[in-house]
Amino acid sequence: MLRKDFIAELIGLEDLIVTDVKNVFGQLHIYGRMEQRVHKCPRCGRETSKVHDYREQTIKDIGSFGQITFIHIRKRRHICPHCRKRFAESISFLPKYHRMTNRLYAFIVKEFTSVQSMAEIARRHNISSMTVARVFSQVKFPAPSKLPKVLSVDEFRGNAGGEKFQCILTDPQKKVVLDILPTRKSEHLYGYFSQFNNRKEVECVVMDMSSLFREVAKRCFSNAKIIADKYHVVRQVCWAMENVRKEEQKKFAVSRRRYFKRSRKILLKHFYDLTEEEVQQVEVMLLTSERLARAYYALQEFYILMDESVSRDDARNRLGKWLMQVESYHLPEFNACITAIRNWSTEILNSFEYPYTNAYTEGTNNKIKVIKRNAFGMRNFQRFRNRILMATGAYA
Repeated sequence: MLRKDFIAELIGLEDLIVTDVKNVFGQLHIYGRMEQRVHKCPRCGRETSKVHDYREQTIKDIGSFGQITFIHIRKRRHICPHCRKRFAESISFLPKYHRMTNRLYAFIVKEFTSVQSMAEIARRHNISSMTVARVFSQVKFPAPSKLPKVLSVDEFRGNAGGEKFQCILTDPQKKVVLDILPTRKSEHLYGYFSQFNNRKEVECVVMDMSSLFREVAKRCFSNAKIIADKYHVVRQVCWAMENVRKEEQKKFAVSRRRYFKRSRKILLKHFYDLTEEEVQQVEVMLLTSERLARAYYALQEFYILMDESVSRDDARNRLGKWLMQVESYHLPEFNACITAIRNWSTEILNSFEYPYTNAYTEGTNNKIKVIKRNAFGMRNFQRFRNRILMATGAYA
C-alpha cells in the first residue's frame, strides 16, 4: 500500500508537512510547513486561526544520512481579530526564539557522555563552540539527596574555580559518582556533609592515607569504619624501596647507574611475575648492594602480606612481624613508611575485614585527566563538574 506521509515519518518531526527536499553541496535542505491549528492569543487568551502573513525560518536539525541538515519552515504569523495582537505560530519541536530543534539540543547534550572536546562536537554538528558551551550550560546536576552505606572519598588536581584540588565522592559498591566538590578544604567538607540527615547510616568510608579526610570522616560519620585503600598502602612501601634504590644508584659508575635506572620496574614487580631472565637480573643487582637487597625483601614480604592475609587477625600478626623485621634492617628511607603504617594500622586492618577499595574512584580520576587534556584545562568549576558527571554516567 502506497504511503503518502513516508517522508514526514522518516525525518520524525511532528506536524511538519514536507513540501520539498534538496541536496545542496552535501547539505540536506528540507522544506515544509506546519499543519494549521487554532492558537490562543497571548494577550487576550481568545482562540484564532486567522493568518496575518508568512515568513520562512531556517533552523538547524540533527544530521540525517550523514549530512548536515537544515529545515526551512514557511511559518505563519497569526492575528487576533479581537485585540489585533500579532504572534507567530507555535512549533512543537522548536523552542521560542531558537534556531535549533529540540532533538539537536538533546543530541548535543548526549555527546558529552563520551570524552571529547566541545570543538569536536561543534565541528560535527556545524555549529560554533560557543553554541555548544551555551547548550551545555543549561545542564544542571543537583547534589545527591542521601549518602550511600559505603562512601569513597578522594582528591584530584582539577585547577578549576580558583582551587588547585577538587574532591570526588563515589559509591564503590554501585560504581557511581555521587558528586564533585569544588575544594578539598576541611571546612567545606564539614559544611557539605552536615546537610545530609543519614550520615549515621554510612557504614564505611574508603580513602587514601590522607589525615585530612580521616579527621573529616571521624567527625561527620561517627558510626563508619574508615578503610585505607590497599593500593595507597602498598605505594608507601614502594616509595621507600625507590628511595633506597636511588641512594644506592648514586654510588655506582655511570654505566651501572644507567642499568639500575632502566631496571626500576623489574625491582618493583612481584617476584612470582618475573621471567627467568628478569630473575637473574634482580639477583645480580641485589648482590651488588646489601641495603638494596634488604629493601627488596621488605617490599616482597609486604606484597605477600597484602595478597595472602585471609583475615584481620592474620593481617595484624603478619603486619607486626613485618614492622619488626623492617626496623631491624636499619634503613632510614623506610622510617617515614613505618611511621605511616603504624599511624594507619587500624584503617589498614579494616581493609582486610571489608572488601572495599578506591579502584573505581581512581579509574574515574584517570577519566577526569582525559577530560581536562581534551579541553586543555577547564577553569569554570560548574561546567567541569557537569562534564565529569555526564562522562561517568549521571546522564543515564
